[in-house]
Amino acid sequence: MDPETFQLMGKEHALLIANHRSDIDWLVGWVLAQRAGCLGSALAVMKKSSKFLPVIGWSMWFSEYLFLERSWAKDENTLKLGLQRLKDFPRPFWLALFVEGTRFTQAKLLAAQEYATSQGLPVPKNVLIPRTKGFVASVSNMRTFVPAIYDATVAVPKNQPSPTMLRLLKGQPSVIHVHIKRHLMKDLPETEEGVAQWCKDIFVAKDALLDKHMADDTFGNEQLQNTGRPKKSLLVVISWSSLLVFGAIKLFKWSSFLSSWKGIGFSVAGLAVVTLLMHILVVFSQSERSTSAKAANARQTLKQAPSDTSRDKQQ
Repeated sequence: MDPETFQLMGKEHALLIANHRSDIDWLVGWVLAQRAGCLGSALAVMKKSSKFLPVIGWSMWFSEYLFLERSWAKDENTLKLGLQRLKDFPRPFWLALFVEGTRFTQAKLLAAQEYATSQGLPVPKNVLIPRTKGFVASVSNMRTFVPAIYDATVAVPKNQPSPTMLRLLKGQPSVIHVHIKRHLMKDLPETEEGVAQWCKDIFVAKDALLDKHMADDTFGNEQLQNTGRPKKSLLVVISWSSLLVFGAIKLFKWSSFLSSWKGIGFSVAGLAVVTLLMHILVVFSQSERSTSAKAANARQTLKQAPSDTSRDKQQ
C-alpha cells in the first residue's frame, strides 16, 4: 500500500471490500485492524448463521456485526438500518464487506465462469463475480460520513498451504499477502448503476492483480509497509492468560474439584463440550461445506448427467 493509505488506516471511517479467499479471512481482517489500532471498532457484514459459531461467532454478535440471511427481500432493510446506526459511531471504524457473497472454491469459480461466458462478461480466473446490491446499498447509505473505500486483495504465496481453521487450532503458521488500495468515496459514480459497475471493474482489476501475484509471488514494486507487532497486545494476552490459569488453579485447590468421581466426570464432560465446539467451528469454516459450494457442485453434477446418460445409451 502507499504511505498515505498506511498513515490513514485506523484514523478514518472506511468501507473495506476484499476477495473472500480463505476460511479465515475474518482473522486476516482482525490482524490488520489490530495493527492499525481499530480492532475494537472493526465490523463486518456476515451471514446470519455465523453468529451462532462457538466463541468467535458470539464475539461478532456482541460486537454488533451486521448479519444477513442472503435474501435481499429480507436483508435490504436490515442492512440499511445497520448502516445508518454507524453514522454516529464514536470512533473510526472499518466495515468489511465480502461482495463475492461466498468463499472462493474451484467449483464456485467454474459456476462463475459459466455465468460470465453466458452474459458476455469478463471471465474471472481468481475471483468470483461480485454481487453488487449490498455494496451499492452500503455506498448509498455511507457516502456522507465514510470518506474512503479500502480495496483489499488477499493472496496465498505459491509455496504456502491455504490457511484454514484446522491449521490455526493446531498452531501451524500461515502466510498471507495483502494488497490495499484506498479509493475516495466522493470519486465514485452518483448512480446506483454506476456504483455497481465500479465494483465489477474493481474485481476485474483484482483478478488481474492476482494473476500477477500467481506469476511473480508478489503484487509488484509497490512499497511494503511494516505493520509491526504491538507489544501492548502481547502483554494483554499474557496478563489475561496468567490470570485465568492462576484463578483455575486456586479454584481447583479450594474446591478439591478433582478429588471425587463427580468432579472428574464434570471435567471430562467439559472437555468433551469444548472438543465438540471446536469440531463444529472447523467444519463450519470449511469452504467446501458452504451452501454456495454445494449448489455449485450440484450444478456440475447436473451438467455431467446428460453426457453420462448418452454414454450409457451408446453402450
